[in-house]
Amino acid sequence: MASVVWFRDDLRLADHAALAAAAEDDDGLIALYVLDEESDETRPLGGAAKWWLHGSLERLDAALRERGGALVLRRGRAEEVVPAVVRAAGATRVFWNRRYGAEREIDARLKEALRGDGIEARSFPGSLLFEPWTIATKSGGPYRVYSPFWRACLEAPEPARPLPAPATLAAADAHPESDDLAEWKLRPTSPDWATGIAERWTPGEDAARAALEDFLGGAVARYDAGRDVPSEDAVSGLSPYLRWGEISPRTVWHEAWRSGADVGTFLSELGWREFAWHTAFHHPDLHTRGLNARFDAFPWEDPDPADLAAWQQGTTGYPLVDAGMRELWQSGSMHNRVRMVAASFLTKNMLVDWRVGERWFWDTLVDADAASNPFNWQWVAGCGADAAPYFRIFNPRTQEQKFDPEGRYVKEWAPDSLLTPELVDLKASRERALAAYDTI
Repeated sequence: MASVVWFRDDLRLADHAALAAAAEDDDGLIALYVLDEESDETRPLGGAAKWWLHGSLERLDAALRERGGALVLRRGRAEEVVPAVVRAAGATRVFWNRRYGAEREIDARLKEALRGDGIEARSFPGSLLFEPWTIATKSGGPYRVYSPFWRACLEAPEPARPLPAPATLAAADAHPESDDLAEWKLRPTSPDWATGIAERWTPGEDAARAALEDFLGGAVARYDAGRDVPSEDAVSGLSPYLRWGEISPRTVWHEAWRSGADVGTFLSELGWREFAWHTAFHHPDLHTRGLNARFDAFPWEDPDPADLAAWQQGTTGYPLVDAGMRELWQSGSMHNRVRMVAASFLTKNMLVDWRVGERWFWDTLVDADAASNPFNWQWVAGCGADAAPYFRIFNPRTQEQKFDPEGRYVKEWAPDSLLTPELVDLKASRERALAAYDTI
C-alpha cells in the first residue's frame, strides 16, 4: 500500500526527510500539497506570497515528474483533505516535515486521527537547524536574548548533513485527482502588479541552489563589510527560498562551511531566523500579541489613511524610507537595513501599531514567513525578544548618510523623493514617541 508525502513550506526534493522515507515504499508514493487557508491555525497568504507559491508548485511538480512522480494539489482544511487523499489512494502511511508555529496543532490532531484509523503517520525535522525544544536555557525555558541563544546553538551537536534528492520516484497505482493550479488564481491577471517581482525572482529549488552557489562563489567575500549597504551586491538573496523551503537551512549551513570562506557573520543571520522560529514555537500568536505585555497599553495612534498610504507607497519625503517601500512594492523584497528604517519610521515617527506594518509586509513580501515577519516587527517596535530599546529610533536622514552616502539606492528606487514634502518632523515625532513610551 502506498505512502503519502505531504508537502508544506518545504517545496524541494533535496534534504527532504519525509520524501526520502516515502521514496523507500515499494508500493509507490503520492506527493500532496494542500492550500489550507480555512483552518483556524493557518494564516491566509499575502498577494506576493501567492505569486511565489504558484511558481514554486509548478517547478516542484516538474521536478517530481522528471523522477517518475507528480504533485497532487488540493485546497481546503488539511484535517479533511489529507484523510480524503489517503482513502482515495488506499495509502497506509503519511509522512511530513514538521511545522513549528500554530499549524503544528493541526498536525498533532491529524496525526492522532490517522493513527486511530490504522494509518502510520510520521513527522520529521525539516525547516530549522535545531528542533526548538532542544535549545533551552538552564531553567529549561525559551531564550529571550539572541546572543546566548546562538551560543547555545553553536555548542549543540552540528546540524545533520543534508539528504540527497531521490534519483527516482515510483508513483502509486491509485493516483488521486489533482486540482488545476491555474484555477487557484494565485497570480494577478489584470492589472498584473507582479511584473517587477517576476523580473527579479525565479522561484524553485534550482534557482535556490544557484543563488547559494553564486553567493558563496563571490558576494560572501563582501558580506561582512557590505551587508548593510543597500546598493551593494553583498547579500545572498536566499530569504524567499528558505521561507518556501526550496532550500534547507542545513544545506546552507554545510555548503557555507564547505566553501572555505569566512561565513561566521552570514551564518549568524541564519541564526537570527532560527531565533525567530524558536520564539514563534513558544509564542504561536506572535503576529497578534507583543511579547512585552507593557506594550499592550502603548498609546498607538490610528493612522490617517492618507499618511498610511504615503508610507505604503513611498511618498513620505524621506528618501531612504521611500526607496525601500517602492522597492518592496515593485520587487516583493526590501534590503534588510532599509526594512528596519522603514519599520522604525512607521512605529516611532508615525506612532502606528507595529501590527499594521506587519500586515502590509505580510501582503507584499515574497519572503514573509509566520515567524520572521512579526518577530522582526516586534524587535523594531521594542516589544519583542531581544528588542531594540524603544528609544533607539532610526533617523532616516542619518541612516541614508551612513549607508547610502552617494544616493545610489535612492536614485534607483525613489529619485523624486527629495521633491516630496516631508510627512512628519523627525525631531518632534521622536519626542512624541519617547513621551508615549514614558506612559508605559
